[in-house]
Amino acid sequence: MSPDAQPPKAAAPPAGPPTDEKIAELLRTARTIAVVGLSPKPYRASFGVSEFLQSAGYRIIPVNPNLREVLGEKAYARLEDIPEKVDIVDVFRRSEAVPEVVESAIRIGARAVWMQEGVVNEEAAARARAAGLLVVMDTCILKEHHRLMR
Repeated sequence: MSPDAQPPKAAAPPAGPPTDEKIAELLRTARTIAVVGLSPKPYRASFGVSEFLQSAGYRIIPVNPNLREVLGEKAYARLEDIPEKVDIVDVFRRSEAVPEVVESAIRIGARAVWMQEGVVNEEAAARARAAGLLVVMDTCILKEHHRLMR
C-alpha cells in the first residue's frame, strides 16, 4: 500500500429506521426486554405495554431506581445491575435521558434500543447504530408487535 493510500473504511451501520423485516426478526427472536422507566401505575403507557409484552411471552425486566417490583418482576436501578442477557432495551424516558440509556445498553451488550412514541434522540440513535445495535425510534413496540406478528 502506498503511503498516501487509505485503508478501506468499514461499512457504516444503516441510518434511519429499520425495515419491517428487521423489526419482525427482532420481535421473533428476542426473549428479554428491559423496560427503562416502567411505571407501576396501570394507567401509564409503560405499564400497559409491558403487561402486553409479558402476555406475548417476553420476559420483562423493569428498570426504575424507585421501585422494587413491577408486574411480578424484580426491578433494577440501572441496566448494568441486571444479571442476565437483555435483548431489547425499551425506553419510556424523556428524549434527553436517552444518551445515558444508550451508553448503558451498549455496555450490557443489548441487541436493540427501542424508543417509544414521542422519544426521539438522533445523536443517541447514531451512537447505538455505530455500536452495532438495532435502533427503533418514536415507535410503539406494542403497535409494531400487533402489526407485524399476526
